[in-house]
Amino acid sequence: MTIVVKQRIPLKIKRMGINGEGIGFYKKQLVFVPGALKGEEVFCQVTKVERNFAEARLLKVNKASKFRVNPRCPIYEECGGCQIMHLRYDKQLEFKADLLKQALKKFQPQGFEKYDIRPTIGMEKPEHYRAKLQFQTRLFKNQVKAGLYAEGSHHLVQLDNCLVQDQVTQAIVNDVAQLLQKYNLPIYNERQIAGVRTVMVRRGQASGQVQLILVTSKSLDFSRLIEELTDKYPAIRTVAVNLNKSKSSEIYGEETRIVWGQESISEEVLDYHFALSPRAFYQLNPEQTQQLYSQAVQALDVNESDNLIDAYCGVGTIGFAFADKVKSVRGMDIIPQAIADAKKNAKALGFDNTYYEAGKAEDIIPRWYREGYRANALIVDPPRTGLDNKLLATILKYQPEKMVYVSCNVSTLARDLVKLVKVYDVKYIQSVDMFPHTARTEAVVKLVRK
Repeated sequence: MTIVVKQRIPLKIKRMGINGEGIGFYKKQLVFVPGALKGEEVFCQVTKVERNFAEARLLKVNKASKFRVNPRCPIYEECGGCQIMHLRYDKQLEFKADLLKQALKKFQPQGFEKYDIRPTIGMEKPEHYRAKLQFQTRLFKNQVKAGLYAEGSHHLVQLDNCLVQDQVTQAIVNDVAQLLQKYNLPIYNERQIAGVRTVMVRRGQASGQVQLILVTSKSLDFSRLIEELTDKYPAIRTVAVNLNKSKSSEIYGEETRIVWGQESISEEVLDYHFALSPRAFYQLNPEQTQQLYSQAVQALDVNESDNLIDAYCGVGTIGFAFADKVKSVRGMDIIPQAIADAKKNAKALGFDNTYYEAGKAEDIIPRWYREGYRANALIVDPPRTGLDNKLLATILKYQPEKMVYVSCNVSTLARDLVKLVKVYDVKYIQSVDMFPHTARTEAVVKLVRK
């Protein structure tokens, strides 16, 4: 080993890694430096040494990239929620297309060198785009704070003016923290105190309607807090309480009940409206969701004789974009409330060719095929863990003619393509920037059976 922890070294950054960090070589040793940009010459201090790589802390930029900018966020480095705000936005978009190339090079699905990777679709104003927040609450010196944990730590960073968060949801969570303190409601402490753990606030971009979940480890009376908060914010339509007594890092417990207001809020994408219950999944960036779903519709290219399966369907949003163009749509999701929303939404939109079921895609889809249902079109939008092996095996066995893979993790996408390209040709990959200033991107992959 050529370097040791605490050693200070000069480094020339050759490229950027999948987490937005700069990557260079010191005496043939691979070194990762968060905060450094491609082309820069930096001075850094080694913080960790492994067999194949080392990590270092950026001390000084001796020669800065011409694409380096000053992050507008005052707690950018402390928070860690964004990783590349110091990179000019047009270059962020280039980096996100490069993320795909890096992942493909690592996993090497057949023919990856010739894949058509299209330029990333970005935002005109990449700020205040997150329509949903999930902030942890903790008590510091008898003051209630709400925010996120710094990466890899139990240090809560208070966020009261986040540059990427919707401003209405930010204002509401600020007031929730003040009201928790005003009414002396207990705040969760990992050692001994049971109380409020997390606050979720989501706002429908089209309707302006807001819903709120208070996650607590014990039953509490929120009536005064709710009364004052809803008086100040008439846009709040739903307040729910989730009981989570677990000591795990899971945000939610199994039980969620609405304690004030209506069951759901209204949102809109493309040309249809739908309802969102508090626990139902929907994309964090409504503006870019328009782009993402438009790209999915274009890529799948369905007709009226197609039967479509919408795996990981949530409240049905992607599938609804196809429902008036195909013979049938079937979807599933592991969250029962989301399936209930999907059924209500389909009925409200007048679709009688849809069917939704709660459960895992890897369990339900094989059963549907055993029962005789045949889909010739498939859309998958899995979590960051990618496709389950059982579902992959089902896809490869029954081989729908056309498929769209919507991915939020380039690594698991590239891994899954290794198996999928045994049956499918990758026509193109379209990157969509759902999360500006972070090292994450969304991708739409058009796949056609060979």
